[in-house]
Amino acid sequence: MKTILTQEEILRYSRHLMVPEVGLKGQEKLKLASVLIVGAGGLGSPISLYLVAAGIGKIGLVDFDVVDSSNLQRQILHGNSQIDKLKVDSAKLRLNDLNPLVEIQTFSDYISAENIEVIARQYDIIVDGSDNFATRYLLNDYCVLNQKPYIYGSIFRFEGQISVFDATKGPCYRCIFPTPPPPGLIPTCGEGGVFGVLPGTIGTIQASEVLKIILGIGEPAYGKLFLYDALDLSLQEIKLRKNPACSICGEHPTILNLKDTAVFCAVHEAVEMPIPMDWQLDPITLSMRIKSGEKICLIDVRDPVEREIVEIPGSVNITYERIISQMDELDKTTPLIFICRNGIRSERVVRRLRSQGFNNAYNLKGGTNGWVNSIDSSQMNY
Repeated sequence: MKTILTQEEILRYSRHLMVPEVGLKGQEKLKLASVLIVGAGGLGSPISLYLVAAGIGKIGLVDFDVVDSSNLQRQILHGNSQIDKLKVDSAKLRLNDLNPLVEIQTFSDYISAENIEVIARQYDIIVDGSDNFATRYLLNDYCVLNQKPYIYGSIFRFEGQISVFDATKGPCYRCIFPTPPPPGLIPTCGEGGVFGVLPGTIGTIQASEVLKIILGIGEPAYGKLFLYDALDLSLQEIKLRKNPACSICGEHPTILNLKDTAVFCAVHEAVEMPIPMDWQLDPITLSMRIKSGEKICLIDVRDPVEREIVEIPGSVNITYERIISQMDELDKTTPLIFICRNGIRSERVVRRLRSQGFNNAYNLKGGTNGWVNSIDSSQMNY
């Protein structure tokens, strides 16, 4: 029987060929398929490894970032030897070694409304391994406008979400989440952490959904959102419905092109400008003020577990949520110096308090990492 598979491919994928739902014809479908993976990090690692191993003909990888040692706890595409190198270059090296029969294309760019058409037009399915709302809305909108499946996944600490959005078969991402949360409301993995094996679980499920769609088997997660909790090994299924008033796939859409998406993301997810310099203290200045005996209040907004790694002496621990809910109890006369790991969470607190009249609120620039680097090398960066 004629096949487009080579003898080498027959041997490599023989365990697929023995599965009735895949077989020779199914493996040929995988070889002819093309998949774009946005993100070569926690989710992108298992997604790309398993899709390349499965024999997808062409894989595209988009990521602008470089490998950092803090990535290696969960981003299993990369290793120590690849630190400071582009993630897409590191990924291509590993994936080519895993399966040299698959074509790997890389894009070391931040995906945007300006470049997504050029990057994504040659791919059948788009898989989301990103970590921000702007990218999720962009991928969704591109897929709706181009009638492509969007394989969604997200992770935080011990919890993950998975769905398949395809406006030709059910709701899109905007049907369920019309607008993103305000900037800073939802912490990133860099601010809140992530259980190292969680992206492996969620990413592998995303890869499985891709293979099911290509092969035409099983029931892809159209119209369903799955919520996974690693702590109690639960998988909750939520039924989703198409929203007739959806701004892109509804009966009267208001988003008609990706330029509209760029404007939407600019409005809802604008990157906040840095706070004024006179709202901040560098670690050296803070150390001098502490030594002078000045009456100041040091407030650490991190989770208590983070203080086990590094702690600035004399600081008290009040988490971001408590500060915002108990704002009226704060002193408006004594200088309040807010601290986090790198100055991002504490900057949000200062911005919020300053808007409420707390002109005595200041941010420790660089956070505890800056403190360790400049003042106290006996403690640890993280």
